[in-house]
Amino acid sequence: ILYPALQKRLGNYTGGKTGSFDKLEGSIDRIGSVEFIDQNPIGKSTRSNPVTYIKAYDAIRDLFSSQVLATSRGYKPQHFSFNVDGGRCEVCQGEGEVVVEMQFMADLHLPCESCKGKRFKDEILEVEFKSKNISDVLNMTIDEAMEFFKDQKSVLQKLKPLQDVGLGYVQLGQSSSTLSGGEAQRIKLASFLAKSSYSEKILFFFDEPTTGLHFHDISKLMNSFNALIDMGHSIIIIEHNLD
Repeated sequence: ILYPALQKRLGNYTGGKTGSFDKLEGSIDRIGSVEFIDQNPIGKSTRSNPVTYIKAYDAIRDLFSSQVLATSRGYKPQHFSFNVDGGRCEVCQGEGEVVVEMQFMADLHLPCESCKGKRFKDEILEVEFKSKNISDVLNMTIDEAMEFFKDQKSVLQKLKPLQDVGLGYVQLGQSSSTLSGGEAQRIKLASFLAKSSYSEKILFFFDEPTTGLHFHDISKLMNSFNALIDMGHSIIIIEHNLD
């Protein structure tokens, strides 16, 4: 009831009928927008992953395109993207795997024979930063990447929120289809923490964010919620966890 009612009041509601209620009171004019952070996947395609969702991949591609070998060959940041033509493997279109459709069974996902699952052409993989190519970086966990990019401020700033919400074990290039609902929800949270400045104050709704979390991870989550509050935002949590 509350989310669509507030959306309607703020002029952002495009859905159908809202739930019925008597009245809506409070300092609603102090809220710029409302965000409902649920456990739906972060992207509809297998190409979406944590590092592209929080916009950290842009800084990583800029870094690789600035390496001496890349500049001498005229590589641009898009050559290090698996979403567009140029540097990606053309056999699997940058997916790293090919899907074999089976008539009466689940489709088979096989590593691409051309790039061996690395997503990029061999010549792109020859470009290295600290002895690692772009495929190696995508296979790193967030924790490993934080150490690897410790002297690259632009990359660190984007990755740190993922570590802060307890996702240090997730790989940078991990397909969103392999992430749990709770992990997807925390990536969405991290994307808001990554934005340092806001022109408006946001009211966040979190639907059962502690589901399946260890109490140690819950404390990280609470720290992230408090970070949003310190930015001047407000939070409503729907939760069954009594603690």
